[in-house]
Amino acid sequence: MSKRALLEVIALDAEDAVAARNGGADRLELVTDMAADGLTPPRETFAKIRAAVDIPLRVMLRLADGFAAGEPRGADALVEVARGLRAEGADEFVFGFLDADGTPDLVTVERLIAELDGCRWTFHRAIDRAADRDALRKQLADLPGLDTYLTAGSAAGVDDGLPTLLAEAAAGARGEPGYGARLMVGGGLRLEHLGVLLAAGVDAFHIGGAARPGGWAGSVSADAVRGWRAVIDA
Repeated sequence: MSKRALLEVIALDAEDAVAARNGGADRLELVTDMAADGLTPPRETFAKIRAAVDIPLRVMLRLADGFAAGEPRGADALVEVARGLRAEGADEFVFGFLDADGTPDLVTVERLIAELDGCRWTFHRAIDRAADRDALRKQLADLPGLDTYLTAGSAAGVDDGLPTLLAEAAAGARGEPGYGARLMVGGGLRLEHLGVLLAAGVDAFHIGGAARPGGWAGSVSADAVRGWRAVIDA
């Protein structure tokens, strides 16, 4: 029997979380402020969602729009937030930061890894803004806890990034250095993309607005998530 592909859904609150779980989501990404493409939610929101569902939760560590840690004390503030979330029980995270030249901000990333002390984490779509995706992967390959890249293959979304996604899936299948972490596709992902991605061996998918028929002003629809689950599992 083949391994079930992972479906991750963005949740803003407990209502979203319950609907996503009921629709067949395997994991949730917890954020706030989608106007800024998703920032760290309050500890209280994490606690309410954790009490509402029993599926894995990955919490965003990002305090400002963009992919820099921020000044004047961005890394310090991120570490403090991570410490508070760990105290609340969070044990999986999402983050990724770039320096001004588009290379990985290893200082901030490594400080967070030290604070998280073995927690699993996703490097998010900062990879889609990197100056050199392959070099980034090789630089991050041995970092503790990194098990997933969330990517559209392009800053413009999956439509433009599909060739890159297929090439990276093939590199992972060949066992190339830097491609051991799971490839999770998200960012402009549509149902019609799934066939070619699944055929290429991609086994993880991430949706946000696609789970909300009414847009970001509305809540996650269990039926919408169920529709994605059905196509992924077909």
